[in-house]
Amino acid sequence: MGKRFYYFLLCTLTVSFLFGFAFSEKENKKADQNQKVDQCFTCHKEIDNLPKDFSENDIHRHANLSCSSCHGGDPNSDDQDVAMSPSKGFVGVPKRKDIPKFCGKCHSNINIMRVYQPRIATDQVEQYYTSVHGKKLLAGDENVAECSSCHTAHSILPAKDPRSSVYALNVPNTCNKCHGNSSLMKNYNIPVNQLEEYSKSVHGIALLKNKDISAPACNDCHGNHGATPPGLKSISHVCGTCHVSNMEFFNATRMAKAFEEQDFHGCEQCHGNHGVQKPNDEMIGVGKESKCTDCHSEGDKGYNVSKNIYSSLTKLKKEYDTANAKYLEVRQKGMNDVEIGFQLQDAKQALIQSRTLIHTFDSVKVGAKVKEGIEFSNKASMLAQKEIDDYSTRRNGFAIATLAFLVFVIALYFKIKDKEKKAS
Repeated sequence: MGKRFYYFLLCTLTVSFLFGFAFSEKENKKADQNQKVDQCFTCHKEIDNLPKDFSENDIHRHANLSCSSCHGGDPNSDDQDVAMSPSKGFVGVPKRKDIPKFCGKCHSNINIMRVYQPRIATDQVEQYYTSVHGKKLLAGDENVAECSSCHTAHSILPAKDPRSSVYALNVPNTCNKCHGNSSLMKNYNIPVNQLEEYSKSVHGIALLKNKDISAPACNDCHGNHGATPPGLKSISHVCGTCHVSNMEFFNATRMAKAFEEQDFHGCEQCHGNHGVQKPNDEMIGVGKESKCTDCHSEGDKGYNVSKNIYSSLTKLKKEYDTANAKYLEVRQKGMNDVEIGFQLQDAKQALIQSRTLIHTFDSVKVGAKVKEGIEFSNKASMLAQKEIDDYSTRRNGFAIATLAFLVFVIALYFKIKDKEKKAS
């Protein structure tokens, strides 16, 4: 009985092994069939004729899409006539004017994109033809940007990949390939110093120097596939994508309507476009750096409003700075700074809100918020001064106590010496 059992077990294991081996071979053959050699790539590599921008990291290559997926033909044949036969759907290199629709064969097909990138938009080509680039391409101008101008052709990477030409940090330089080309831009009467200005701006420094990818690049203001210069009515809305309160305050004023009537471009009129600098209080008021005096002269209502707003802001800033200096002194001395910190936070918030309220062009509204900030600053200053005074009192008290103790010790010393002398 025992031998029969062992023979049965041995036979079972042998059959299982052979069956598994056969199944594995079958699966390997199936995998080999599914992963046939791409003859397009093989031939072009052998004759050293791969596209100049070819990269093994291309997103399409990683998705197992071959050359024929875009260019057509038969990737399984090593016969050039067969592989590149029109009967096999070979189209070769598309004409520049056809590239958007060429890419759109897949990128505008929601059923195809669901397989590879379910969440990606499928209206990029439609958007492109609403852009300045797209309209000019349709009109026959082949100097304008199309898909491969920004994304490249054979080294396309996801936008979130730091190596990608459309990664946030790389967008300014990608756009500058064309927009920094003076010979190309002269036909459109477009300046070529945008990148230079942007690099020195508050946005450019945040993005390019500080590597803050939340900072706006070219596409955040102009758009991506539907890129176009912001229009007269859209400027404040474009900036308002980030600066929401500023936009809402400005659009609710009479100034917004006046700007439109004068063909002034909202935010850009005071802050500029590509070279936006960090704003400061000197931009309001009537000093040398004032933007208000570009339009308002001494004696008119706008001039006086600007002067009053500046006066209010500088007063709050002075009170806040005074309180903050005392707060730092309290912390240095190791005294209780918790409540002072809370008051200063409220004061700082009031200062920020006061500066935002400048866009209402209403000195009363700004003044009311400034008043709140001054009250918080004064309370913080008062609490800080109390802690500083307490520190001085404690320090003086400690000094007096130390001196008294020292006198006591000296007196005790002499008393002991006197007793020892009498005892001897």
